[in-house]
This record gives sequence, structure tokens and C-alpha cells, in this order.
Amino acid sequence: MSISRLTRRKFCATVLASPWAASLAGSGLACARERKDNFLTSFDVVAIDRARVLSKAKKYLSEGPITITASSCPRSAGGKHDFYSEGDYWWPDPKNPDGPYIRRDGMSNPDNFVAHRQAMMRLSVQFAALAAAWKISGEARYATHAAEHLRAWFLNESTRMNPTLQYAQAIKGRTTGRGTGIIDTIHLVEVARGAQVLRGSGTLSTGEVEGVKKWFEDYVEWMTTSKNGMDERNAKNNHGTCWVMQVAEFARLTGNHDLTDYCRNRIKTVLLPNQMAADGSFPLELKRTKPYGYSLFNLDAMATVCQILSTPADNLWKFELPDGRTMKKGLGFMVPYIVNKKSWPFSPDVMYFDQWPIRQPSLLFAGLALDRPDYLKLWLSLKPDSTVPEVIRNWFIRQPVLWVGKLNPWHTHHSFSKRESIGKQFARFTCGSLVAGAQNQFNSFKTRTDSDGAALIPQGRE
Repeated sequence: MSISRLTRRKFCATVLASPWAASLAGSGLACARERKDNFLTSFDVVAIDRARVLSKAKKYLSEGPITITASSCPRSAGGKHDFYSEGDYWWPDPKNPDGPYIRRDGMSNPDNFVAHRQAMMRLSVQFAALAAAWKISGEARYATHAAEHLRAWFLNESTRMNPTLQYAQAIKGRTTGRGTGIIDTIHLVEVARGAQVLRGSGTLSTGEVEGVKKWFEDYVEWMTTSKNGMDERNAKNNHGTCWVMQVAEFARLTGNHDLTDYCRNRIKTVLLPNQMAADGSFPLELKRTKPYGYSLFNLDAMATVCQILSTPADNLWKFELPDGRTMKKGLGFMVPYIVNKKSWPFSPDVMYFDQWPIRQPSLLFAGLALDRPDYLKLWLSLKPDSTVPEVIRNWFIRQPVLWVGKLNPWHTHHSFSKRESIGKQFARFTCGSLVAGAQNQFNSFKTRTDSDGAALIPQGRE
């Protein structure tokens, strides 16, 4: 056979039939694995978010704290220091305008009192950015200003918030406050995380550190003993998930190991078994009038629980129910619809459907915990921020720098021996271009599907 008549097809057939084929294939897979490991170990959230964090934090340096004592509502049954909000989906009854409100699921009443909720969201946005900026830069000005927020909200007698949500999500003519309202303090989860980061800055005295800790101890005590707290804990949907998420992080801040153990057990015995379907979906969220947004929200909350509570000895990301349900399956269900929202097979959300997805924390946390660079690339491809108040309200992890470092604590880098067989060296050096070509084809296939049936990363944003 002359070289001039050797077609590409014949050449490939000859190579694949040769003794070097096994070495070539093995080298290709090793290269693929090494590239994956290199991406995971070099994934640096600080480098990714540095400019974004510092830009926001510099702006917030000129803005002082605003707590709930700056505004009040005459409909509140509480006092000046009591957080108050009203049920989102409750409206005046057209048949009885002065009577009890009626429910319209998914439709937020624009006339509700939201000033306390907005103040808490502002705290979460600004404090977390300042704490993240201090962690990134080490500049004391960020920590100093962040500490002012903590003092205003949790320590100063004239401006602090009482550590209960007794009057949250009230409904005119029906109740002065509900357990459902406890979800309003999901915005304190990142505040609690930032407060732990800030401990090393020296901007708070020992007494102030203990004072902040005491506030969260009192709040967790109320969450775990009051009727409203128990009602929210027993909620079957995302509200129950968010109760666990909050208690877990607040207990982590206060050092309450009994409660962190309780929450770790609850995700295994209550949240996953009662909320996740066999395909990884959350049926109770799919029944809502905002099924896409609620599915993302609950997945993010469960992922945050895993991020808070996982340990090397008890990694919740790897926990699996006897029937195969696991967090991996939850991501496998939702990721294809993050990649391509047009493929969403359920009804679109009645409001804000076009505003999702953004950088969902479930992608970041799962990408690191499950060694999935495709999830991390998808996370990177999405919008890092939103200016839509409803999106900000339902996106509670905004500063990943506070949650993850450069290296993934759950990822073990696979080292490769420098001593290679002659066959592997031949495959790697002599046939490198062929390996790269084959690997490109492999990667092209991988961008379409993975073993879980999850479509992977497109280039660019959806």
C-alpha cells in the first residue's frame, strides 16, 4: 500500500488495529482525566469574583446601615424592633373589600408592606459584599464598615431587631404572623457566614462577637421551639428546606453541634425522601404557578444545606437513598433546563420567568463537591447579578467567596506517575494530535449528554 493512496479512513483503521491502540486510548483517557483535574484544582472563585466584589464593596462603603427600626407599618401587631411582613400572594377580596384577604398563588400583592424585607435584603447584599471584600483584599476599611452593619442590626439597643419573626407574613383578617414568614430570614444565612469570616479581622471586640453570637442563639432557640418555628420546620416544600438551611448555618455560627447533627439527619430522613421524586424533580414545586423558579430555589437551598453540613466523614453530596435518590439526581434533573430553558416541559412561571437562571449556587457547590467541571462552566456562563428585587429576594447566596476557596475541599487530585511505559510515551508524543482529535470528538459528545442524561455546557449564555 503506497502512502499516496492511504486515506484517512484507512489510516485510522490501521492505527486502531495496531498494538499501540490500547496505549493510545489509555493515554487519551488519562489526558482527559488530567484536564478535568487541572480545571477543578485551578478553579479559583476569588480570582473569578475579585473585580465584581471589590467594585460593589467600594460603593457600599459610602452607605450606612438601615435596620427595621427605620420604618413601620400600622397593620403590624408587633413593636418597633419586631420584623413585619405580609403574605405575598394575599389580596383584598373583590366580593368583600374590607374582609379577610384571599390567596392568588404566584401573584405578589404590590400594596403589601415590604420595607422590613427590603432592609434585610439590603443588609445581606451589602454586608456580604463587604465581608467578601475584606477576605479578598485584607483591607481593614471593608471589615470596619461591615462591622457597623452587625452592630446596628444585632447589638445597638436603639436599632437592633428582636430575634423572632413572630409577625412575619401576616394576612389581613386572618393572622398576625405565620411560620411561613420564617423564610424571610434566608437573607441572614450569608450574613451569618460573613460574620464568621469577619471574626479574624479584629474589628469587633470579644464582647461584640459574643453579642452577635447570642442574637443568633436566641433566634435559633425561637425557630426550634415556637409554634411558628415548628410549623415552618414541618412544611413539606421549600419552606421546610429553608428552615433546615437557616438552622444549620446559624447553629454553625453559634457552635451548636447538636443542631447541626439534627439538620444533617433531617435532610437524609425528611427533605430528600419527602420532596424529591424518582427523577430528581420536586413535585410540590412543580405544582406551583412558578414551577421553574421554585425548582431552582429549592435545589439551591438543598445544595446550600449540603455545603454547610458536609464533612469528609459524612458527605451529604454522596448520600443516597435506597431507591437511588440523591443530590446528584436533583442536579441531573434541573441542569438541562438551566442550559436550555426553552426545553422546560412544564408551564412557564406566571411572573419573572425571563429573569432566571443566574449564577445558581447549586451549580457551584455541586460542581466542586461532585467533581463536575461542566457545572462550574455553566455557573460561569450565567449572569453574576440581578437588579430585579424578586430575583434578589430568591437568590440568597450572592458572594461565593464566603463559601468556597480556591481549592475544592472534597476534591482529591489524582496524581500521575512520571514514569510511563514506552507505549504510553509513543501514544502521547508521536500520536498526540490524533489523541487530541479523538478527545475533541469525545468532548463534543460530552457537551450533549452525560451519564445522568443531563445536557451539559453550551458556549455562551442562554
